Amino acid sequence: MIRNYITGIKLKSLPEPKSYLASLPAIKYLASVERLPFSQPVTFLAGENGAGKSTLLEAIALCCGFNPEGGSRDFAFSTQDSHSELYRFLAVIKSRPPADGFFLRAESFYNTASFLDQNSQETRTTLNRYGGVSFHAQSHGEAFLSLVTNRFDGKGLYLLDEPEAALSPQGIMSLICAIDSLVKQDSQFLIATHSPILMAYPKAQILEINESGIGPVDFRETQHYQITKLFLDDPDRMMRYLLD
Repeated sequence: MIRNYITGIKLKSLPEPKSYLASLPAIKYLASVERLPFSQPVTFLAGENGAGKSTLLEAIALCCGFNPEGGSRDFAFSTQDSHSELYRFLAVIKSRPPADGFFLRAESFYNTASFLDQNSQETRTTLNRYGGVSFHAQSHGEAFLSLVTNRFDGKGLYLLDEPEAALSPQGIMSLICAIDSLVKQDSQFLIATHSPILMAYPKAQILEINESGIGPVDFRETQHYQITKLFLDDPDRMMRYLLD
């Protein structure tokens, strides 16, 4: 039986009509339904750039008590106050509290790593929990995988925003293995991604955000899969189409 830590989201109030948030297809969809359910331990938010998937994930993270730039609930730092106001209008439907949690945000991971270093200067206790090596001393991809494999303890709620940004295809496959291991340890993942490899995770719920709103979609029906397959089936033809 699936017992997710958060079972869905809903709007508790509406943004001002003149707000850019009110014009987002995802917000218009949420305004038209009672709630958006999360039915599986792994939920992917897919969609084109600008669709609002990272904005939505950020709002969920803030509603769950995470720092908007990433980290666990005890990461209190801010380098630039740039997060949206969506969290003020969003309600997260919770079923039980997780024992662990982390918000991994690709675009601000450097800031998260710096905060961790600054708070580990006098004692290595904190850093040891993250693998014992500064993330700044590792490649971007190595740091991402080190975080997941060393810091994520299981029985947790983990929000990942475009984790594939730093990973090779092999690295993405390693991440899939780590995710599966943590799911088997009673964990839940919400992941905003463009990666068709990552979205192939079995039995995941894929919610695609587009101009029509938000809807469940099969892995092979996502635009990411179809475009990638079209390219790999005949890259020369695709290059001619793009460049001629």
